[in-house]
Amino acid sequence: ELMTFLKSNLEKQILQIPKKVQWCKRCVISNQRPKIIFDEEGICSACRVKEYKERIDWKKREQELKQLLVQHRRTDGSWDVIVPSSGGKDSGFVAHKLKYEYGMNPLLVTWSPLQYTDLGIQNFRSLCESGFVNIKATPNGKIHRKLARLSFEEFGDAFHVFVLGQVFYPMHMALKFGIKLIFYGENGEVEYAGDPSSVDKPYRDMIEDENWIKGYLKGTSLNELLDYAYLNKDYIEKKDISDADLTFYQCPSIDEMKEKNITKKYYFNYYHKWNPQENYYYSVEHAGFKPNSERSEGTYSKYASLDDKMDGFHYYLRYIKFGLGRCIEDAAHEIREGHITREEGVALMKRYEGEFPKKYFKDFLEYLDITEEHFWEVVDSWRAPHLWHKVDGLWKMKYLIN
Repeated sequence: ELMTFLKSNLEKQILQIPKKVQWCKRCVISNQRPKIIFDEEGICSACRVKEYKERIDWKKREQELKQLLVQHRRTDGSWDVIVPSSGGKDSGFVAHKLKYEYGMNPLLVTWSPLQYTDLGIQNFRSLCESGFVNIKATPNGKIHRKLARLSFEEFGDAFHVFVLGQVFYPMHMALKFGIKLIFYGENGEVEYAGDPSSVDKPYRDMIEDENWIKGYLKGTSLNELLDYAYLNKDYIEKKDISDADLTFYQCPSIDEMKEKNITKKYYFNYYHKWNPQENYYYSVEHAGFKPNSERSEGTYSKYASLDDKMDGFHYYLRYIKFGLGRCIEDAAHEIREGHITREEGVALMKRYEGEFPKKYFKDFLEYLDITEEHFWEVVDSWRAPHLWHKVDGLWKMKYLIN
């Protein structure tokens, strides 16, 4: 049995994971990452995309960007591009570049984290103060907490409800203000999974691309998740949740999107050679971004995913589900960018991968209104038997990188 606690099979991507673990010979990612591809030489698709990026004519790509911006730039002083932004290094980089280098007038939109960290609030304010208007949506807290608990139990990821708003809220704002250009930072399926079907696409069309439910929603829509919850969970009742409460968790009206021709989300990494560490340096200099004073739990880095107290549990549960935690993600892309060697990446993984995020553990339990006993019951239910086994009563990972 794949899982002991889960009965719903709502999390469909985990069902597609290979049962035999394979590590990339060039970086440190494994084939347990959803949608990644390994070739006959044992090299992952993300590393192959890195090779391909070295052959791209980036000056030509920049000309494509300038042509796109000319089509959307407004001369009346109104907003002409939406940048979804948490206040982090990547969205800060994109917003600042679009405004101060390319002459656009961005509107920043933010789907509020589950629980802001102090540093997250500080970086959010600093970005706004560097010259931007921001509209932030804060969801119904009572409902949001229940959805986070539901996502934790049934998807193995409380962070899932944040992702829903992160995907759909910017589309709602684009429709509201009639802004046809939406710019995200990177297409994660290209940069971190090496999706060959997306590497030469500057945008994702939310209508033409039917895979977004599979890609963003773990194969299950919010309505399907709630229908399951109403029948199986005693802490969620249909009478307590209105359609208005769920607006920004869901895709806007398809008819309205077609009518207003607002269907695409563009990715800056198509036009600009993407490098998270360089984005960090840029945002420190231009947008007042500050890193952690110490490394983030579960990894060695200080500059990524700093906004939300729940971040560490998103990565920890990913480690439980797929054997891929926070350190492996950082090390893999830094190896590809040439910042560290594979040997250094392996050493860092052996030291930090799978570290429990204890700093905000109490906050996590209180936010989801669960006990520590229930937390571990859910966590252990997501340990796939091909990855985990017990040794002397303790859970151990079967496959260790070398």
